[in-house]
Amino acid sequence: MDVEAFVSVHQPQWDRLALLTRRQRRLNGAEADELVLLYQRVGTHLSALRAAGADPVTVGRLSGLIADARGAVTGAQAPVWRDISRYFLVSFPAALYVSRRWWLTIGLLFYLVAAWMAWRIIAHPEVIESIATPAQIQELVDKDFAAYYSENPAQDFALRIWINNATISAAVLAIGVLLIPTFFVLWSNAENLGVTAGLMIGNDRANVFFGLITPHGLLELTAVFVAAAAGLRLGWAWIAPGPRTRMQALAQTGRATVGMAIGLAVVLLITGLIEAFVTPSPLPTAVRVGIGVLAEVAFFAYVWTLGRRAVLAGDYGDVEAADREASAPVSA
Repeated sequence: MDVEAFVSVHQPQWDRLALLTRRQRRLNGAEADELVLLYQRVGTHLSALRAAGADPVTVGRLSGLIADARGAVTGAQAPVWRDISRYFLVSFPAALYVSRRWWLTIGLLFYLVAAWMAWRIIAHPEVIESIATPAQIQELVDKDFAAYYSENPAQDFALRIWINNATISAAVLAIGVLLIPTFFVLWSNAENLGVTAGLMIGNDRANVFFGLITPHGLLELTAVFVAAAAGLRLGWAWIAPGPRTRMQALAQTGRATVGMAIGLAVVLLITGLIEAFVTPSPLPTAVRVGIGVLAEVAFFAYVWTLGRRAVLAGDYGDVEAADREASAPVSA
């Protein structure tokens, strides 16, 4: 093949493709059809030139033109940072806001169970005998509870805590579809918290208990409540799908549920850092507790501002319409 003659004959088409590709205004229907047609033709031209051993400059120039045209035909992909910002500013807070009644109810019941267990320990000292020996309880109260937060290097402790909390949250999120196991996990954790609180308060260590548990515990437990709520909503979507089919309900709720896992991992990373660097720090107790309260308030403000705004705009935490599976109407 005469490469120079080939280039001379087809150069006008390449120039026209370049013009359509770089045009700033929106193309009309005829121009869009022409763009697609030229993109296909020039792709064939590029293959022919490569097979003929054309010079690298010509091949490179045509390859760049094809790449630009492909972006114009298929649409340029949004930058990753835009997807990330949309997730944390729209999708995640929307999913939190939509499920707020679930995780607020779970949180209220959790704290009621923990408070009941603590009261039982304080009001009925004989119950303590079934928990541990007096020596073991005294060791917990005087040393072990506080030492837990400072016996390891902060950075290692933060990583371990993050992994542990993320595992628990992932577990209740995943098994939530089965409903019953999630309640057992939540009950076990509420019972453990209540027993520890009862032992510490009953031995005049309430200031130590709340001074160490509050900085990280408020937001940490809220994240667990959110994970449990997401899992339970998934199970409930199967039982009571509403006007949707069960598969549609599971698909929509499932997409939002899985999407929440990323946001929860970030929230738990924050709580892990607080637990490792703030909870055992020499800061005054009021300052440490204030940091925990501030983190919890910031989370609620995040949900009720960005989340409510996203829901009012029609976003419910699902993926964008373009990323969902296509569906077509079928006869019943």
